[in-house]
Amino acid sequence: MPEYGRHIQKMVDYLRTIEDPEKRQKNAEIVIEIMGALNPHLKIVEDFRHMLWDHLFLIADFDLDIKSPYPIPTREIRERKPEPLPYPEVSRKLRHLGKNLNTILEKAMAETDEEKRRGFTNTIAYYMKLSYSNWHHEPAHDDMIKEELKEISHGRLNYVEGDIKVRVDTKAFNNHNKRNGKGGYKNGGGRNNNHNKNNRNKQKRNA
Repeated sequence: MPEYGRHIQKMVDYLRTIEDPEKRQKNAEIVIEIMGALNPHLKIVEDFRHMLWDHLFLIADFDLDIKSPYPIPTREIRERKPEPLPYPEVSRKLRHLGKNLNTILEKAMAETDEEKRRGFTNTIAYYMKLSYSNWHHEPAHDDMIKEELKEISHGRLNYVEGDIKVRVDTKAFNNHNKRNGKGGYKNGGGRNNNHNKNNRNKQKRNA
């Protein structure tokens, strides 16, 4: 462990040559104190001394016969690979709306109170409008949201058109259109168009 330096490594190597168990234990505790003094910034780490003892055995390559106030680490535990995490299986049907929408849909369809059910429906419709606007850079129409919500809820949720309004950032849409050549200066409109007309008029007068 390079953060402790070669001198600590030499001290640990010397510990393994001490035959007297009591003397070896006493010197190991001294090495622990020196390791802590060399890295005072590690004191903010939770269970600082436990970490130092683990590092001592790691530096000794797990070959050090001393007593530790904490469970002694082994090579097998350190090199053991964690169990693989299962890959999340998410329905692909509503990927464009996000995986969390399924949970909200289930709660909305299970709700028996009409007022709460309508609140759920409006929230889902608002989220669908917002997602559509963010991805397609254009406002979503109520009839489209109504039909899609009816389809994904199997006809159990009916959105009333006009219940919600989504604020559209027209500046962002205009910038997106300019970047993609839909109007603006790239399309030959605006100032470029007026500039071209002026040039043509000058050419006619000079002719």
